[in-house]
Formats: sequence, structure tokens, C-alpha cells
Amino acid sequence: MNKTKDRAWFAVFTVPLLFIFTTVVIIPFIIGIFYSFVTWDGIPANPKVFVGVDNYIQIFKDQRFMASAWHTVKFTVLALLSVNVLGLVFSLLVTSKLRVSNAARTMFFMPNLIGGLILGYIWQFLFTDAMEFVGDKTGLHHVFFNWLLNPQFALYAMVIVFTWQMAGYTMIIYIAGIQGIPDEMIEAAKVDGANLWQRITRIIFPLLMPAFTICLFMTLSGAFKIYDVNLSLTKGGPNNATEMFAMNIFNEIFGYGRYGLGQAKAIVFFLVVAILTLTQVAITKKREVQM
Repeated sequence: MNKTKDRAWFAVFTVPLLFIFTTVVIIPFIIGIFYSFVTWDGIPANPKVFVGVDNYIQIFKDQRFMASAWHTVKFTVLALLSVNVLGLVFSLLVTSKLRVSNAARTMFFMPNLIGGLILGYIWQFLFTDAMEFVGDKTGLHHVFFNWLLNPQFALYAMVIVFTWQMAGYTMIIYIAGIQGIPDEMIEAAKVDGANLWQRITRIIFPLLMPAFTICLFMTLSGAFKIYDVNLSLTKGGPNNATEMFAMNIFNEIFGYGRYGLGQAKAIVFFLVVAILTLTQVAITKKREVQM
């Protein structure tokens, strides 16, 4: 009787979720795979012509797509380092005996509560009008100029905005990891003569590996999939110098009406993100230490 009741409760909670997941994720994904083998302009009245793997072959001849892939890789590497280094520094700072640690936590986390579109528009003002104003007042025009009009600096501007948004979020995860380390272990290391650097590298970092696994995964997948900041801050410009993977796929499908080619790009994009993130999780999970 109890087993039947348990199964009924299990079904009540899992069947609706499975139904939603199947209809919202699995079925559209399978339809997307089908579209990647056809050529179609998205108009229901027009036919879908099966072209086999031609869309996948065409991807690698698309110089603009390959350029967006390179921009995304550069952006992801820079963002991965900046977000996690800054998030870790923030967490070490607010878990120390700082008097304003609670206020600092709030201030560091607050940018994450603002959407990427709004963040992009706020920073657009800072990188254009504010930077030019400071440049005019100080004469340092080689530093304070409109970054969004420079192909190289526009990418760095995106990294800064993404870091400002994500560092506070990773800080929370690192704080949880640091607070899980027993004080006795740190005190024992101090008694044994370990200095601050030795305590961080030999005790704190190894025990923080679960937090590193989560933060690196979130940063890696988030940086690869970035679209809102890309749209609001640079719109892929100047001269497509900051067009990322996601924006290229969106433009291909909804801008040029090439649904088949856009879906093929989306499948390749999915595979790249899945392989990289799963590899990262496998590597960092092996380094996790159990107390």
C-alpha cells in the first residue's frame, strides 16, 4: 500500500516536469536537428528542401561564422579568468574580518540582479560619453576614448561588463565553499607555521575544488552563450568585430531567413559548448578533495 502511495506521489511530482521538459526542450531540439538538413526561409508556405549535410559543409566556408567563433573563444578565455579571479578575491575579502563585509557582499552581488540588456545600455553610456568626457578633461585620449568604436577595445568592454555582472554571483559560491572549511584546520596550519600563501594554496584551494567546478562551469557556459550584453552593448560591431556565436546564429535565422544553415550552426554550437563544459567538469571533479 505504502509502495503504491509512494509511486503515486513520485508520479505527481515527476510526470508534469517530464512532460514540460519534453515539449519545451527535447522535441524542439529534435525538430532543430531536422531543420539543419534542409534549406528553408522560415515561411510556412515555402517548401523545405532536403540538402543532406550541405549546411554543415557551408558552415566551415562561412568566414563570418569562423570569425565569430574566434571572438567567442577570446571572450570566453578572458571572461573565465577575470570572473573567477575577481569572484575569489571578493569572497576572501568579505569572509575576512572586514567591518563592512555585509555591505560589500550586497554591493558586489547587486550587478547580478540587473539584466544583461540593462547592464549593456548602462555601460554603453560609460564607454562612450563618460570616457570621452574624461579624455577631454585629462588629455589622456589614448586611454579615455570611445571603446565601442575600436574593434579590440570593444571586446575588452564586453569582458568588463560580463565580469561586473558575474563576479558577484561566483563570489557567493566561493563564500559557501570557504565557510565549509573547518576553522580548526586553518588554525592547525597556522600553529604548524604555514604562512598565508601556503594556507591558501595547500588548504583552501584544494578544499574549494567543488566551488571551482561549479563556477568554472557556469562562467564557461555563460560566456559561450552570451547574447544580451552583446546586443545591447555593441550589436556585434564595430564591423562585426564583437559578433559572438549566439548573435551570428540569431542573425542567420531571423535576419537573413536561412533557417537550415542557422540550425546547423546551432547544432555545432551546442556540441562545442557540451564538449568543453563536460571536459572541464570531468577535469575539475577529479581534483576535488573529500574531508
